[in-house]
Amino acid sequence: MPRLFPKLTASRLQAATYLCGIALFSISFLVFLNSSISFVVTEVIGQKKNVGDAVGTLGFADELLALVACPLWGMLSDRIGVRAVAVIGYCIVAFSLACLVQSTNVYPELLVGRLLFSLGGAACSTMVTAVLPSMVAEREQDKDKADEEQAAPNGQVARIREEERVGRSGSIGHATSPSVASELTITPASYASEYQRARTLQPKGSEEHEEVEEDDLDKTAGTSQLAGLVGFFTGAGALVALAIFLPIPAYLQDDGYGQAQSVQISFYIVAVIALLVGIFIFFGLRNLPGEENKSFGALLRPPYDENTTIGPDGHPHTTLSPAPSYFILAKESLKLGFSDPAIGLGYLGGFVARASSVGISLFIPLFVNAYFVRTGLCTSNPDNLTDIKKQCERAYKLAAALTGIGELAALLCAPLFGWLGGRAARGKSEWPLLVASLVGVAGYVSFGLLKNPDAFHGDGGQWAFLSVILIGISQIGAIVCSLGLLGRGVNQNTKTPEPTSNGRPGTAATLRQDEIGPAEGDETAALLPNARSKPESSAIDRSRLKGSIAGMYSLAGGAGILLLTKLGGALFDSWTEGAPFYLMAIFNGLLVVAIVIVGGGTAIWRKRKVESPSVGTS
Repeated sequence: MPRLFPKLTASRLQAATYLCGIALFSISFLVFLNSSISFVVTEVIGQKKNVGDAVGTLGFADELLALVACPLWGMLSDRIGVRAVAVIGYCIVAFSLACLVQSTNVYPELLVGRLLFSLGGAACSTMVTAVLPSMVAEREQDKDKADEEQAAPNGQVARIREEERVGRSGSIGHATSPSVASELTITPASYASEYQRARTLQPKGSEEHEEVEEDDLDKTAGTSQLAGLVGFFTGAGALVALAIFLPIPAYLQDDGYGQAQSVQISFYIVAVIALLVGIFIFFGLRNLPGEENKSFGALLRPPYDENTTIGPDGHPHTTLSPAPSYFILAKESLKLGFSDPAIGLGYLGGFVARASSVGISLFIPLFVNAYFVRTGLCTSNPDNLTDIKKQCERAYKLAAALTGIGELAALLCAPLFGWLGGRAARGKSEWPLLVASLVGVAGYVSFGLLKNPDAFHGDGGQWAFLSVILIGISQIGAIVCSLGLLGRGVNQNTKTPEPTSNGRPGTAATLRQDEIGPAEGDETAALLPNARSKPESSAIDRSRLKGSIAGMYSLAGGAGILLLTKLGGALFDSWTEGAPFYLMAIFNGLLVVAIVIVGGGTAIWRKRKVESPSVGTS
C-alpha cells in the first residue's frame, strides 16, 4: 500500500530545510524581481521611455546566462556538494538585489546586476533538482556495510547478517570492521547496483529478497511523493513573493517614504531574507546523505579516485585512477538522456514544464490585453504586465484572475501528482506524466481558440476558467513527474559506463557484467545477444552525477523558455494571438508521443522477459 508521505533517509531538519528553504524560495526572489524590475527602471533610475524594451532585454539576458550557468553549477555541485552551491547561490542573489537598486543606468549597471542575479538564481533553481535524490539516498555507512558483505566469502554473509541482528537485539554487540569504500575509494563491488547485489546475496522469493524489493520500491515511490511536495512548496514560494515581498514598497510609502526610496528599501529587505535563507541552508543541510566526501577541498585535490580491491590473499589493494572530469560528468549526464528512459523523459518534461510557466505568466496577460485592445475596451497595446496594469486596469484584473486560478489549481494538484507518481513508480510507469501532457494539449488548444477570454461577462468567456485550470494542472504535473523521474533515474542504483584501467596485476580489478547480469532498467543490454561477451567495464555511480543531471534538466527548461518566448512571441505578432498556446500544445503533444514510444518499448521488453526467463538475467 503506498505511503501518504515519502520515506526519507535524510533527517527531519534536512527535509524541512530542503522544502522550506531551497524549494520555497527558489522561485520567490525571481518572481519578486520580475514583478518589480520595471519600478527600478522608472523610479530608481528615472527612465520613462522604452521601459518595456529594457525589461525585455534584461529578462532575455537573464535566461541566456542561466542556460549556461545551470549545467555548470550542477557539475560543480558534484565536486563541492549541493549544500555549498545552494548557499553560494542565495548569497549571490542577496548581493545582486542590493546592487540592482544602486544602479544609475540600465546599461551597463542594471544589466550587470541582473546577470549577477541570474548567476545566483541558476544555482538555487538547479539545486532544487539536485538535492531531491539526496533526500532518499543511501547513507555512506550503509554502502560500506553492503560492500563488506560483497567482499566476504559467500559462507560468511549469513553469519555477518546474523551477528548484526543479534547485535541490534541487544544480546551481543557487533561492530562491523571499517570498510575502505567511500565515494572516493570505490571497491569493484560498488560498481554493481545495490539492488543487483542484494538479489545475488539472497535467493529470489526469500524473505530477505522481498525486503530488498520493497525497500527499492519505497525509495522509488518516495522520490515521486517528495517531488509532489517540492511542487507544492515551489508554488507556495510564488505566493510568498506576491503576498509578502511585492507589497513592501506600498507599505513603506504609507509610512512616508518616497517612491524611489521605497523600492530601494524593499530590495534591501528581500536581500537580507535571501541571506538568512542561505544561512539556514548552511546549517540545515549538514551531513546530507550521499554528500559525505564532497567539499571545497575537492577543487584543490588532484582529480584522482582510489580504487580498492580485495585480492586473492584477502588483503585490500589500492591504486589511483583518474576521477571523472567535468567534461565527462557533463557528457555522461547528457548521454543518460538518450540511454535511460526515466532521465530522458525527465529532461523532456522539464522542457515542457518551464515553457509552461512562461505561457501562464507572460502570454495569458498579453492574450487578454490583445482582446481588450481589439474590441476597443482599451486604447493602447502595452508589452509588459506593469504597463497593462497602468493603462487598462480591467484587462489587468482579468489576467490576474485567470493566472491566479491556474496557479491555484497547480498548487492544489501538486501533492496529488506526487502520490500518483509514487504509485506509478512501483510499476515503473510514466502514466501520470502522460495524463499531465494530455491535459496540457486540451488546455492550451482550448485557450488558444478562445474568441473571448472575459470570463466575467459571458459570451463564451466562462470557458477561459476551465482552460487555465487545465493549463495549471498540466504545468504542475510536468514539474512533479519530471522531478520524480529524474530522482528515480539517479536512485535506481544503475551505473553509467566509463573506460577502465587495463587490469594488469596491482591495478584495480573490475566486476564483469556477465557476473552480475544487466543492471536494473538496462533493457537494451538484456536484448543484445552478445552482451555477455563485451569487454570488462567499470562505471560511474549515478549519485555522483546528480548535480550534472540537475544542470541538464535546468538547461532543457531554459531552452524551452527561450524557444517559447522568441518563437511564440514572433508568431503572436505575425500570425495569431493564440500561437504561443498552440506551440505549447505541440510541446505537450511531443511529450505524449515520447511517453507512448518509451512505454510501449518497455512493455514489449517486459513481455519478452516473462515469455523467456533468460532475457534480462545472467
